[in-house]
Amino acid sequence: MIDSLLLNLQSHDVVTPHEVSLLRSLIWRDRRFKVDEEIVVEGSRPGYSTLLIDGFAARYKFLADGTRQITALHIAGDFVDLHAFLLKTMDHGIVAMSPCHVAFVEHSDLKTISETQPHLSRLFWLDTLVDGAIHREWIVAMGRRSKKAHLAHLVCELFMRLQVVGRTTGYSFHFPLTQVELADVLGISLVHLNKTLQILRKAELLTWIGQMITILDWGRLQELAQFDPTYLSQTVEPR
Repeated sequence: MIDSLLLNLQSHDVVTPHEVSLLRSLIWRDRRFKVDEEIVVEGSRPGYSTLLIDGFAARYKFLADGTRQITALHIAGDFVDLHAFLLKTMDHGIVAMSPCHVAFVEHSDLKTISETQPHLSRLFWLDTLVDGAIHREWIVAMGRRSKKAHLAHLVCELFMRLQVVGRTTGYSFHFPLTQVELADVLGISLVHLNKTLQILRKAELLTWIGQMITILDWGRLQELAQFDPTYLSQTVEPR
């Protein structure tokens, strides 16, 4: 059930057999969510944190006028709300963007890990730090990158994150969001998204057919995006 989490952690540092056994021994309650179903409700005070086993989920905020801004995309292997362990009250919501399978780990178990397993605690801490680093890149992309560079950067990021947890085939990956939802992620209109997609397609950088994105030229896409994966911390080294 937690294989994707282990792959995610192992992309940062060696996880010992004892740590693997400990994580597998936790009592993980699992549940499945339908598309558009709320996984975590804004304002709630969950006594657990939620691991995404499979699917795509989004972190979002609603404004007073009912408009929504997606602030993060979560994939298999992500704790979507590990920060709730310490923040307690959720100041945003998490919604399923595709059918999602999740597992819950009680905060009491996380507390025990934090007090008895310093290395695992650091890896979980790193998970929240990478989450913050992704947020910074999204802010830069939304504020300073061109629309085509912004989209290219998101595709590069998702590809590298999905590759770590075994969710890519060659340079292709499953992407279940609609164009309307992707426009929401990028903070642009649907018209601008369509124009931007056409630019990348005509440049033979990528294709998006059905729910499958294929990168046709990784080097040129990375160059267009000015994509530097350092912020993802996908190097195995002592933490």
